[in-house]
Amino acid sequence: MPARRTFMNGLVTLVLLGGVCLATQAAIASPQENTDKNQPVLRAGAAAANITPPLGELVVGGWAPFPARHIHDELHARCLVLDDGETLLAFAVCDNVGIPQEVFDEAKHLIQEELEIPLSHLMMSSTHTHSATTARSSNKAIRAEQLSWYQQFLARRIADGVRRAVNNLEPARIGWGVAEERNQVFNRRWFMTPGVPDLRNPFGGIDKVRMNPPRGNSNLLRPAGPVDPEVSFLSVQATDGRPIALLANYSLHYVGGVNSGEVSADYFAIFANRIGELLKADGNYPPFVGIMSNGTSANINNNDYSGRTPSKRYEKYEKMREVAYQVADKVFEAHQQIEFRDYVTLQAAQRELVLRVRKPTEEMLQYFKKVAQRPASEEPYQKREEIYADRVKSLLDAPDEIPIILQAFRIGDFGIAAIPFEVFVEIGLELKEKSTHGQTMTLSLANGSFGYLPTPEHHELGGYETWLGTNVVEKQASVKITETLLDLLNGELAQE
Repeated sequence: MPARRTFMNGLVTLVLLGGVCLATQAAIASPQENTDKNQPVLRAGAAAANITPPLGELVVGGWAPFPARHIHDELHARCLVLDDGETLLAFAVCDNVGIPQEVFDEAKHLIQEELEIPLSHLMMSSTHTHSATTARSSNKAIRAEQLSWYQQFLARRIADGVRRAVNNLEPARIGWGVAEERNQVFNRRWFMTPGVPDLRNPFGGIDKVRMNPPRGNSNLLRPAGPVDPEVSFLSVQATDGRPIALLANYSLHYVGGVNSGEVSADYFAIFANRIGELLKADGNYPPFVGIMSNGTSANINNNDYSGRTPSKRYEKYEKMREVAYQVADKVFEAHQQIEFRDYVTLQAAQRELVLRVRKPTEEMLQYFKKVAQRPASEEPYQKREEIYADRVKSLLDAPDEIPIILQAFRIGDFGIAAIPFEVFVEIGLELKEKSTHGQTMTLSLANGSFGYLPTPEHHELGGYETWLGTNVVEKQASVKITETLLDLLNGELAQE
């Protein structure tokens, strides 16, 4: 049996990035490639695993799923593994709209069985492309007891991707930096003239804000929140300067603009390919892996609803290509200024947090009972009423509480936080401001997919992201999550 690696003070972490990575025991146990045994060596490896399903699987992201009829570009789990000699961290980001915790758990169990890496040391995330086939279970708040065939396939491919990345470990250097691209991020929640029909919600009430309002509408007042234009990135290269991988993080939802029935990884994959071209990594072996992770983008997209930006008609896939290229250009420019380090220490911390599940009120149930009895000829109060009637009803069978996994990582002075929700931008900005790391980024949809995570202030405003069924956990959840992550980032990791 291969020698087991002993993890004393270090933690092993795996983060899923568009492709997955698994490591063999022998690869993990291999000695540091350095003649001076007292000199620590940083190693890195990367790989991308194909997770594209067959045609016919349902594409989700819109209000109604539809079967995939064509693959425009393949979906991947993109992996980066780092090893400082004591701690092994693996980052994997998957091209999917949102992968539930039970699928990630299955991938982690496979990794634990084959590599003997503790479950608490593995992190996995989704990009939130809206043109991917689903890996979701039927209810965000109810854990599936059995996985579908695609969920099983996905977990296996994630584990295999991590293993391949570990197989590719080699002496490396690492650097990090931040770029800025303001032209592609706009807050999509807007205050409107109070009481206008656009503010109606599917529960028979009136909100104070609307998601994605009509562009240039005379009733628009102002955006209901800020944006985060920063693009944080972590770059790894071999000791001879050959690019190994680059992991970026941008707080922009998806872009879209695909042909009906087509599967695509959206701008996340285009960025991954483009940054490799800019770094002149084409033809490298092992292949360079570019990765774009989803930041805190739940209330951010790239549409300027103010009407100040000139409108333009885009061909299919043109806009996502424009976004990806602009972001990649900014990252490449900033990349020229970063300092590469021959060695950094790696750390990780994890905590489980239990959150209360929101349940429908008697008033909601009575309202939807009236909706069901309404004549078909009668115009609905709000066009999504029937959809939310089903979503609300499904929560009656949900447990009263759900446990979630929160993780934090330290790579030198670079911090990473991981949250299993679609996270509002205010949360990411607060984590950046209060983190004691030199630079911090937050990955959304990491280790699960439990819906939207608004702040309590946004719950008071209403809007799509706060509606019961879109959001399924207590209104104070973001406060508890932020406090826990800051304790991990500034407490446990700082004390290692």
